[in-house]
Amino acid sequence: MAVSRDGRRWFLLNASPDVREQLAWLPTNGPPATIRHVPVEGVFLTDAEIDHSMGIVLLREAGVLPLFATQAIQSVLTNDSRFLTVARAFADMPVTDLPLDQSIEVSYRDGARSGLTVEAFVVPAGPPRFAASAERGHTVGLLVREKDTRRSCAFVPGCGDLTSSLAGRLAQADVLLFDGTFWRDDELGALGIGTRTAREMDHLPISGTSGSLTWLATLPCQHRVYTHINNTNPILLEASYERAAVEQAGVTIGYDGLHLIV
Repeated sequence: MAVSRDGRRWFLLNASPDVREQLAWLPTNGPPATIRHVPVEGVFLTDAEIDHSMGIVLLREAGVLPLFATQAIQSVLTNDSRFLTVARAFADMPVTDLPLDQSIEVSYRDGARSGLTVEAFVVPAGPPRFAASAERGHTVGLLVREKDTRRSCAFVPGCGDLTSSLAGRLAQADVLLFDGTFWRDDELGALGIGTRTAREMDHLPISGTSGSLTWLATLPCQHRVYTHINNTNPILLEASYERAAVEQAGVTIGYDGLHLIV
């Protein structure tokens, strides 16, 4: 995922192992300024899971790549996965602390103000399986807001439960990108490819009376989008009942190249 205020300079929301392919969807804005050009101004991280953070190693050719993360996420990246340690052997990756429940203003790589703020907030989820400890802020959602218009985007790719306080916070966003990993709680077990349930993996399933779709359908957000969709999820099948149910609820199923303007 990427966000931009002017459609030219972009910030990534997490950096996945296929980040290079994802960058191909961003506007080119003319030829690269340098041979080893990385067309992003920085990366906001929601956690230190492999599928959300390995991309920072692949982006080491940027030379300078600012990161924004909570102290708990920084600790896992430095001491457990060591992705940040490895990436910093090749590039300057300054990290800005993301305090919990507090907005900070974001600058571009050249120091100019971006006109964007970002706020991190705790969501129900455990730490990465390889983390040595669990610290508050190891898994967060992000609220990116445009300062002058107050338009906002909430990004929550991993969420194990939906509390009333969290639901209230997300309902205020113009755009909500929410965890759509699994359709049902026993999805992997039913297919014979895993034993852990969706909730045991800290992903609230879409379906069911306590699933996320019932709640998403009621939100006033201009755009409600499922993201982080696992390849076992039947909503990816165009003719499936599950996909039709999501679309009838007015929720968008995320796809590569989806472009939202608010």
